[in-house]
Amino acid sequence: MNEKLLSLVKPKIPAPLDDNFRPAVLWNHIFLDSVLNSKKSVSLSIAIKKEDDSISVYKTNVFSDESNFASYNNFYVEQLVKTLLWIYGGYKLIICGPKQIGGYIKKIYSPKGKRAFDANLMSNIYEKTFTVEINNTENNSPVKKKSVAIGGHLEGCRIGFDLGASDRKVSAVIDGKAVFSEEVAWSPGIQADPGYHYHEIMSMLHRAAAHMPRIDAIGGSSAGIYINNRAMVASIFRTINPDLFKNKVKNIFLDIQKEWGVPFKVINDGEVTALAGSMSLKKNVVLGIALGSSEAGGYINKKGNINDWLNELAFIPVDFNAEAPIDEWSGDRGCGAQYFSQVAVARLAERAGIILSKKQTYAEKLKSVQELMAKGDDRARKVFETIGCYLGYGIAYYAGFYEIGTVLILGRVTSGEGGKIILQKAVQVLGEEFPELYSSITLHLPDEASRRVGQAIAAASLPLIEGKG
Repeated sequence: MNEKLLSLVKPKIPAPLDDNFRPAVLWNHIFLDSVLNSKKSVSLSIAIKKEDDSISVYKTNVFSDESNFASYNNFYVEQLVKTLLWIYGGYKLIICGPKQIGGYIKKIYSPKGKRAFDANLMSNIYEKTFTVEINNTENNSPVKKKSVAIGGHLEGCRIGFDLGASDRKVSAVIDGKAVFSEEVAWSPGIQADPGYHYHEIMSMLHRAAAHMPRIDAIGGSSAGIYINNRAMVASIFRTINPDLFKNKVKNIFLDIQKEWGVPFKVINDGEVTALAGSMSLKKNVVLGIALGSSEAGGYINKKGNINDWLNELAFIPVDFNAEAPIDEWSGDRGCGAQYFSQVAVARLAERAGIILSKKQTYAEKLKSVQELMAKGDDRARKVFETIGCYLGYGIAYYAGFYEIGTVLILGRVTSGEGGKIILQKAVQVLGEEFPELYSSITLHLPDEASRRVGQAIAAASLPLIEGKG
């Protein structure tokens, strides 16, 4: 039945290399308009609880169980819950609304259910069994939010690093000025020995330290989820078996901190993307999106703080096309990782008729396409125009969950002329399809140097040196 609703999803700005793109935001608009125009609309509240008792609540409307269109509810709420989990994070869902919906969500988030991947990762992240509680609207949970002030400390001699899936960056920063920066290709995702990761990280720290008289603090960003400097889930460690991960990787940054003996802080790379933008633009309510080996997200709220959210945009669905590309890790279709990344460039390049070697890594394929773009190749232009189209509709979807004033776009995919094309197309989508967002959201693409090493410099500002805050 969902195919009927999908047939109504027609983007005003079509993706040049993807005729079947069905933006999640447009599907949701059609669904919610239908619900509100019906005479059988009921409220639905979804609460997500964390281990510190902070609770995020999202309220919406759906068809009542008695409605002839109630069958649409399951798809809408399934995608909504997935989105909320990967934005907010938590180990407990509380569904307040129609019983049928609560029962469906509880079933698919069971250990053998359709969404077992998401439930299991939430259990690993928060080290508690993921549960779904079905409640009634009268007993809705109160909202408890938490945010922390972090970053912006540039005094002293600091090291900042950024660990991506295809390259690692490090900067030596003295009183806010980078005196040394280095970017090195590496392959952490295929390394089963955690000793490789430890050696590579320590090596780059020593390289940066050699350019300063002393080390006062170290700050870093990395693809993955980190809580109190502990690696909870991270794609750069994905090949390491669970026992080794638990014994050697989960506390790898705590071990490194002991080696250096200085204030140390590591957080998700998307958070540092947002922090870098907030610091450079001197603005808050910033959503940072890094288009690299995958998609990273981060958010600075109106107070200039980081919420205790996950902001893992890579797992969030942006395309509801039933034949959308499948994420190799989660096994789900239409997620951001396949649309805002080197993977997207490689897939779209093939559609554009660009022949790339199967022996090339995704980073090498991206470089090849970017070289063609620099030569004015129209096939390469269509690749970046398509990603820009994806991004415009993706930002519109994210705006339903974030208060956004500025979107900062970073990452290797945005380097060169392709980044400008992505930005132009995304702005066009917002202007023609979502004028209310176009008037309130600014898209910003930093200069080339900031795009490549900006995150490492911002990461250096994360730790607070005692007595200087």
